[in-house]
Amino acid sequence: MLRIYQNTYRRTAKKAVVYSTKVVCCNHSTLCKITMQPRRNGAGDQWEQHHNRNHEHFLLAGNQARGWTIPPHSRGYGMFVVRILKGALKLRYLVLGGAIGGGVSLSKKYEDWKEGLPDMKWLEDALPQGERWSQFSRNLIEVGSIVKNAIEIAKEDIKSKATVAALGIPADESRKKYEKLQSQVETLQTEIMNVQIKYQKELEKMEKENRELRQQYLILKTNKKTTAKRIKKSLIDMYSEVLDELSGYDTGYTMADHLPRVVVVGDQSSGKTSVLESIAKARIFPRGSGEMMTRAPVKVTLAEGPYHVAQFRDTDREYDLTKESDLADLRREVEFRMRASVRGGKTVSNEVIAMTVKGPGLQRMVLVDLPGIISTMTVDMASDTKDSIHQMTKHYMSNPNAIILCIQDGSVDAERSNVTDLVMQCDPLGRRTIFVLTKVDLAEELADPDRIRKILSGKLFPMKALGYYAVVTGRGRKDDSIDAIRQYEEDFFKNSKLFHRRGVIMPHQVTSRNLSLAVSDRFWKMVRETIEQQADAFKATRFNLETEWKNNFPRLRESGRDELFDKAKGEILDEVVTLSQISAKKWDDTLTIKLWEKLSNYVFENVYLPAAQSGSQNSFNTMVDIKLRQWAEQALPAKSVEAGWEALQQEFISLMERAKKAHDHDGVFDQLKAAVVDEAIRRHSWEDKAIDMLRVIQLNTLEDRFVHDKTEWDQAVKFLENSVNTKLVQTEETLSQMFGPGPWTRFAQWKSLTQDQQKRRSVKGELDKILKNDLKHLPSLSYDELTTVRKNLQRDNVEVDTDYIRQTWFPVYRKHFLQQALQRAKDCRKAYYLYTQQGSECEVSCSDVVLFWRIQQVIKVTGNALRQQVINREARRLDKEIKAVLDEFSDDEERKAHLLTGKRVQLAEELIKVRQIQEKLEEFINSLNQEK
Repeated sequence: MLRIYQNTYRRTAKKAVVYSTKVVCCNHSTLCKITMQPRRNGAGDQWEQHHNRNHEHFLLAGNQARGWTIPPHSRGYGMFVVRILKGALKLRYLVLGGAIGGGVSLSKKYEDWKEGLPDMKWLEDALPQGERWSQFSRNLIEVGSIVKNAIEIAKEDIKSKATVAALGIPADESRKKYEKLQSQVETLQTEIMNVQIKYQKELEKMEKENRELRQQYLILKTNKKTTAKRIKKSLIDMYSEVLDELSGYDTGYTMADHLPRVVVVGDQSSGKTSVLESIAKARIFPRGSGEMMTRAPVKVTLAEGPYHVAQFRDTDREYDLTKESDLADLRREVEFRMRASVRGGKTVSNEVIAMTVKGPGLQRMVLVDLPGIISTMTVDMASDTKDSIHQMTKHYMSNPNAIILCIQDGSVDAERSNVTDLVMQCDPLGRRTIFVLTKVDLAEELADPDRIRKILSGKLFPMKALGYYAVVTGRGRKDDSIDAIRQYEEDFFKNSKLFHRRGVIMPHQVTSRNLSLAVSDRFWKMVRETIEQQADAFKATRFNLETEWKNNFPRLRESGRDELFDKAKGEILDEVVTLSQISAKKWDDTLTIKLWEKLSNYVFENVYLPAAQSGSQNSFNTMVDIKLRQWAEQALPAKSVEAGWEALQQEFISLMERAKKAHDHDGVFDQLKAAVVDEAIRRHSWEDKAIDMLRVIQLNTLEDRFVHDKTEWDQAVKFLENSVNTKLVQTEETLSQMFGPGPWTRFAQWKSLTQDQQKRRSVKGELDKILKNDLKHLPSLSYDELTTVRKNLQRDNVEVDTDYIRQTWFPVYRKHFLQQALQRAKDCRKAYYLYTQQGSECEVSCSDVVLFWRIQQVIKVTGNALRQQVINREARRLDKEIKAVLDEFSDDEERKAHLLTGKRVQLAEELIKVRQIQEKLEEFINSLNQEK
């Protein structure tokens, strides 16, 4: 048998190389040392031959020493076993050397890579614990186990081969075993190689991530150093902000806003929007089949940037113009804003939609796309659409420093153009006009070439311009990208026969690229020529406004509408807080008064008077119980809620009025505060569940018909007397209007009775006789009584009908009844103990006192419930309503301008605006000078 005793090897930079192996042969202590040299430069297999000779020598020597005889065929078989063992040993060296050497190399490379990583401790707060590092560790553990398993399998294979040789297994069988083992080893080698490839990819991936992390580290490190510094804006962004500030200040271009911008004008469907998109290198506008899509001015600020993105002025979202989904969202948003700006049945709007487009290679400028000029209106347009577009176009072109980009459709007759006349009116000398002929590819097929040359050389139109340009902005396909359109344009102008003749059209006069360069160059030239003058004009305006403010409001600070609104908002909310601090007694008194105001008319007209005039005490109590229960189940809870809401409103308005009398009150807020309170009160409603809660409480209270003590009895009598006196005063006022003033008043004020009043007095005289004869008369007159009164009046030559008599009887009888009720109340004041002993059989009829005690108790418990509801719920709900109204008002600039007005506010607003514009102008001028 052969047994491996010792291996000696050394790892090189590339692989492990075995130098010597010691083998114990034939169970002897004799050592066979096989010396092996590494294969270099095709040195051959000398070490294998030397190993074979030495190994054979030691086999023979060992066998002879034991006295064994080895036949020749057995010697051949032994050599075959030796070769098998040699192959197995060689395979083992490769597997072990490759696995261990590769693992050590991988470990060293990982350690070197790990040492090369930057200090990432600063990312612990910014980034979560990395899952990638945990995954990488798990992968390393898996590879270690795979290599370990491969080594164990290789050892088992070698032991199996040695066992085959020792046991004398036949050659054919051993060859099959060897081939099977060899295939398994090859499979293991393939797996190890795949693992190495896998880890090589992992290393490459980690190195890439390492580079990205380094970049992020440098960015964050730089940001940490510059957090206190102001982020520098681009020059065109600063200029665009100045124009945004000016947009609401000098809308007529009459005194201050003469700053340049590029105004894109043209007939409808002339291709002006396509020209703008070609300059912006993105299809950012919606399209329609012949329909007017541009309904409002669109201000587009073009700027150079690393990414092609678009953003609206009033939002933070950026649209990636390289993604079709973002482009579609952008076009939908533009269309939505355009349609939202059109109000009141209009077709076009003056409201500006501002957006910024940044991207590589974009020329810096500000363009304003206007609705196309139309010659004929359709039935779905407003009647003033044509005039509105003309006025809007002339308005923008009237700016003396506006660059007019006049777009002419080359595929139609020049005589059909409407825009050229408007351009000539605003810029007759052509000092700020650039003419652009679109759709030249169609014009080449349809129009006379000489005519096109005349247009582009400025000899066909009387309109003058700084330059004439020809562009192709599409092939009539809506889905074409800007890159495809630009390539089509380049190919067209290269191959077009129109532009091959020298001296007619210069190369710089064609393509959208040359157009954008020319427009941008002219734009910045005009900006540099006019910006200083504009800054000086604003300095003078600011000085004048500051002087006027000091003369008119020397002790006040210039506060704009937004600041004033915030101050008014704070004062209103402070009053809401004060509302919750009102005492419980104050709430009880207010609610009691409001409740009786709401309930008194029903109590008298529907409950008390019908029951009291029924004629008997039993009928009175029965009718009262029925009426009160119906009332409590239906109208009483709702009326109580109305009273509670009016009490809350009254107290809140009272607090606001009290605040006006304070020494530091500012009257500029009064109109705004009143509008906010009115709107909040109009929206506010009491909680629905309060009605159900009140219904239960009120029904239970009205069930009690027994006055509990003398104090409550006295309070009920007083309540009855006060209520009856109030009704009596109202009745006497009615009688005074009906019968005229008394004798003393007529004498003192020189007044006389009217004919109707004299007639009424005659009727009253007859009615008084009836009541005098019967003090307990029923509330209605009988037929005989009506006839008697009418005949008695006829004897005095007074002609009246029965309805006239009844109308006079009603207030007369009511006064008589109320006077009797007061007398009963006076009699009942001292009858409490008699009432407690005899109850309903009491000689003195005090049922009306009990009725008003029941009403008084209902008012008390209802007022208490409403007070708790106000303090616990309704005051906070009103606070929420007021906050919601204030939030809506804060976003409505028109409403704020309407509610916060006056010379003080207007002067402060103008002064603040001028200061902002001047500061932005100075900042822009400094940056512009630095760029020079």
